Amino acid sequence: MMVKKRFIAVIGGSQASKQEIKTAEDVGRELAKRGAAVVCGGLGGVMEAACRGASSEGGLTIGILPGENRNDANQYVHIPIVTGMGYARNVAVVKSAQAIIAIGGSYGTLSEIGHAIQSGIPVIGIDTWSLAKGGKIDSSIIPAENAIDAVEKAFDLIVD
Repeated sequence: MMVKKRFIAVIGGSQASKQEIKTAEDVGRELAKRGAAVVCGGLGGVMEAACRGASSEGGLTIGILPGENRNDANQYVHIPIVTGMGYARNVAVVKSAQAIIAIGGSYGTLSEIGHAIQSGIPVIGIDTWSLAKGGKIDSSIIPAENAIDAVEKAFDLIVD
């Protein structure tokens, strides 16, 4: 029986802290070790770090780019997908994945989290957004302690 490739998005800011960069690289490495393709927005920061980690283990990386030029992709993206859609490409990033790992991030990351939750795609978070509605905590984002924890949770939550 053939095992299907998993597609897991790693989302986070193009401006990221040193810790977020290290975590993203570790997540990318772990995903590649387990045979998953890394989907991301294809630019710098968390996206580049996840692609670098995955590439270091021979993993496949897919960058869904906001602009018109495939050369805008970070150097670790194997498959650049040009959209010309700006932030609207966040929907394509999310819909291309079976699970999402959010690391840090700003409002673009928050929009991706929202699209994923609305679509029933599991979101695992490492030092990212938390949600509340009406003063009550919303537990839609599943917290993870580190890269290995996040990747294990992502694989556990994927529904074929």
